[in-house]
Amino acid sequence: MRKLLIFIVIVAVAGCGVFWSVTSPAVVPASMLSARAPDVANGQTTFNAGGCSACHATPDQPDRLRLGGGLAIPSPFGTFYAPNISPDPDDGIGRWSEADFVTAVLKGTSPQGAHYFPAFPYASYQKARAEDVRDLFAYLKTLPPVRGRIRDHALHFPFNIRRLVGGWKFLFLDDKPFTPDPSQSAEWNRGAYLVNGLGHCAECHSPRNALGGIVAAQRFAGGPDPEGKGWVPNITQKGLSDWSVKAIAYFLETGDTPDGDSAGGSMTRVIRNMAQLGEADRMAMAVYLKSLPAVEGPPRPKTIGEHAH
Repeated sequence: MRKLLIFIVIVAVAGCGVFWSVTSPAVVPASMLSARAPDVANGQTTFNAGGCSACHATPDQPDRLRLGGGLAIPSPFGTFYAPNISPDPDDGIGRWSEADFVTAVLKGTSPQGAHYFPAFPYASYQKARAEDVRDLFAYLKTLPPVRGRIRDHALHFPFNIRRLVGGWKFLFLDDKPFTPDPSQSAEWNRGAYLVNGLGHCAECHSPRNALGGIVAAQRFAGGPDPEGKGWVPNITQKGLSDWSVKAIAYFLETGDTPDGDSAGGSMTRVIRNMAQLGEADRMAMAVYLKSLPAVEGPPRPKTIGEHAH
């Protein structure tokens, strides 16, 4: 019995050590960021492609560049509240270093060394180029500071334990940057980069498992709205077979569909960002989306409406 207890203790200690190692927050050290002059114009493009204002703009005011946060984001795990990412030094990111910001976006780790919850779509942002993220940081610093600290997330136990997010990252992050496909055109690759990385389209347009991870086999195939307000449509050729490339690009600019309908729900905020992109980027996204093979998504209840396109 004594030997058994010793064995159990050893296994438990070893297990705790493995857990602590696996769930350690990753960082991008400043030493990895070589000196460069930021491209603020590219930072603005990155800002629009990433849809930053869709979540971080202060609600109930018209200026999409006032990034005071506060938007409530419902989920099966509780309610998240988008943080203040304005350059305010006290309530926003005004005191952050460039390495702090790159670490947050690419690794989902805060300047304090804690995991961010994956309501922040770093599972997609990890595909972004560090140069684009650095330019984004330079652009954000040109925007107006907004005062106001955002309330804490209201999450159910045990989903409010940040250390456990390290296990989620272990399961669902591959930590691989976007790699262009040499067999495809430059336009297709630009669209693939924007859709899979900065645009994080799969974050809403894919079904998720019980742990909140995207079901890889049904990526882009639609599913229940993560905010619980309806159904997000399939954007593979299963759902967009009747849409031309130009129709997809036009939708990203205006929110208008070929059948005379229009975007609704949270997609209206997304369109306000996509409309600010250059025409070439919207067309590249459309080319890539049109190339996605048809994938059958989860069955949609007949009583649930479609709130985003």
